[in-house]
Amino acid sequence: MNHTTALGLLTLLLVLSFPSEPASAAPAEAETRPNVIVIFTDDQGYQDVGCFGSPDIKTPRLDRMAKEGRRFTDFYVGAAVCSASRVALLTGCYPQRVGITGVLMPKAKIGINPDELTLAEVFKQRGYATAVVGKWHLGHRPKFLPTRHGFDEYFGLPYSNDMWPLNKRRKHPPLPLIDGEKTIEENPDQSQLVRRYTERAVDFIERNQKRPFFLYLPHTMPHVPLHVSEKFKDTSPRGLYGDVIQEIDWSVGQILDTVKRCGLDEKTLVLFTSDNGPWLIYGREHAGSALPLREGKGTTFEGGFREPCIMWWPGTIPADTKCSEMAATIDLLPTMAKLLGVELPKDRILDGRDIMPLMTGQPDAKSPHEAYAFYKGRHLQAVRSGQWKLHFPHDYHKVTASGKKGKRTRGERAKIGLSLFDLANDVGETKNVADEHPDVVARLKKLADRFRDDLGDTATKREGKNVRPPGRVGT
Repeated sequence: MNHTTALGLLTLLLVLSFPSEPASAAPAEAETRPNVIVIFTDDQGYQDVGCFGSPDIKTPRLDRMAKEGRRFTDFYVGAAVCSASRVALLTGCYPQRVGITGVLMPKAKIGINPDELTLAEVFKQRGYATAVVGKWHLGHRPKFLPTRHGFDEYFGLPYSNDMWPLNKRRKHPPLPLIDGEKTIEENPDQSQLVRRYTERAVDFIERNQKRPFFLYLPHTMPHVPLHVSEKFKDTSPRGLYGDVIQEIDWSVGQILDTVKRCGLDEKTLVLFTSDNGPWLIYGREHAGSALPLREGKGTTFEGGFREPCIMWWPGTIPADTKCSEMAATIDLLPTMAKLLGVELPKDRILDGRDIMPLMTGQPDAKSPHEAYAFYKGRHLQAVRSGQWKLHFPHDYHKVTASGKKGKRTRGERAKIGLSLFDLANDVGETKNVADEHPDVVARLKKLADRFRDDLGDTATKREGKNVRPPGRVGT
């Protein structure tokens, strides 16, 4: 054996004797995994961002985020109320499928089912650090808290900020501020919540900048009662509501600045949207604007379900672009799962679809949804397909004279009959064109029947038809 051969054999033996550890591939593998931050406000109107048309609320950081990213103009939530919308975001399912279709109160004994696969649990399968900072509202009992559903950390309120002893309409227990699973304060100073959430979120990013992370930042505001810090008080001509949105805009800026300071901007997807439309009954200074959309929170009109949405991921999402294809919060979970190579369970239906082609602006990319369902509770009230939206006869709450100085006005009950709207030319849902397009009405009725067969419809109960049993809510 010559010297060269012996040296080669020795080298081979050394390589075989010291195989590479699986962990050695982790850092390189982690480089390809994007960090993800979802900023989710509460009761914000479609128009309440500068780049979505607000004439009197200044949002320079959100506007810059849109300039560097992509605006989604036809972006929907899963419901026009808090808990149902949040469960849709985190499970990729219509709320009717998972059994939380309304608002959970402090005395509620139910919450998100432990068998659900949450967005956080998808990220945990790839070794992500996970945290939620802000409003949870999917069950406040220990087994329903975020730390039992894929989140490493939790800091925030377990439900809405009006569910506290000062609420004159209902008797509520003290409002808890929770850290992990422990209540650390009762009835916290709400004027400091945006600041405290932001500081906690920034700290989480800084602590996890060397590993992939998922941060869910569901702000308590601008849900009433509105509170703002002294720094932002009286800064907007829109009044207190405008002040609150401008503080949230500051918070978005703090998040983006931290991402850039840590050198993570090309590795981080940031998504900004809200849980449902504005609560119009409190008047202009205490409520948002859904213009040019119709109605607001609690309705199945566009003002209740369609939200401003901005996605930012430098180098991946094209800058200063707009997507007018239909997309939704339910799409985030399957999109992230596919991006990370996480296999989704085969024993359940997910309603969301992969929207990465829309996010990255691929030529000719279309919405993956043939149709989208608009439920109120368990009643299917409308369905959209392409530019067309069909409303079935239903009642809704119409504000006729909003309250002054934050006082609530109930308005009146209104009714809408079978109505077809062309959203491409009438986004405000003002002109019923059903008689002009009977073929479209017939097609959307068939699509609605598919939703009824799958998710049920309480309206069919009066007709003696079977109704799908409640979804898999946790008890």
